[in-house]
Amino acid sequence: MTSRRDLLCDCAISVLAAEGGRGLTHRAVDRAAGVPEGTTKNYFPTRDALLRAAAARMTASHAAAVRRLRETTPPDVSPAEVARLYPALLRRAVADDATQLLAMVELYLEAVRRPGVREALGRMAVSNAEAGAGLHAAAGLPSTTRDAGLPDAYFLGVALSLVALPPEALGAAGLDDPEAPGLGLFRAAVPGRGSADGDERFDGGDDERAGR
Repeated sequence: MTSRRDLLCDCAISVLAAEGGRGLTHRAVDRAAGVPEGTTKNYFPTRDALLRAAAARMTASHAAAVRRLRETTPPDVSPAEVARLYPALLRRAVADDATQLLAMVELYLEAVRRPGVREALGRMAVSNAEAGAGLHAAAGLPSTTRDAGLPDAYFLGVALSLVALPPEALGAAGLDDPEAPGLGLFRAAVPGRGSADGDERFDGGDDERAGR
C-alpha cells in the first residue's frame, strides 16, 4: 500500500510532467492527490524539499526497476535480445507513458541549481549505467559502467526529441521510428559493435524476451 508521503511524491512527479517546474506548487500537489490543502506543505515545508523528495522517489522507482531487470534477465540472454531492448525501452518511455520522462527532464533542469536534486539524479544515472553494463555482461558483451553511462545520457536526449519535436522534423532527422536510434544507442553502449558485421549479428531477436 502506498504511503501518504509516496502518494504526494508520485503526484508531484505527475504535476512536474504535466505543468513543468513552474507549475509545481504545494497546492497543485494537494489537488492532484485529492488531499486537504496544506497536506503537502506539512510533509515538505519548502519547494526545495518537495523537489528533492520527488527526485528521491523517482530514483527509488528506477532502482526497483533495475533490480527487476537483473532478477528477470535469463542466464542465456543473447546479444540480439539485448540490442532489441533499446528500441523497446524508447517506445515504452515515449509512447506508453511519458510522465516519468517529462518529469525527469524538469528535475534535470532543477538539478542545475539544487544540489539535493543533483545528488539524487546522480545516483539514478550511476545505477542505470551499472544495470546496462551488467545486462551486457550477461550476454557476453564487453562493456563497463563508463561504456553504458554515455548511452544512458543519449537515451534521455533521444527520448525527449521523440516527445517534443514535430513529426516532420523527426522524419527529416531520422528519428521518426525508435528502431534505428534505439539500435544506435546499443552500438554506442557496446564497444566494437558499430560495424556492418556487428549490425548484422544483432538484427532480430525475441521481442517478448527483450521487453517489447
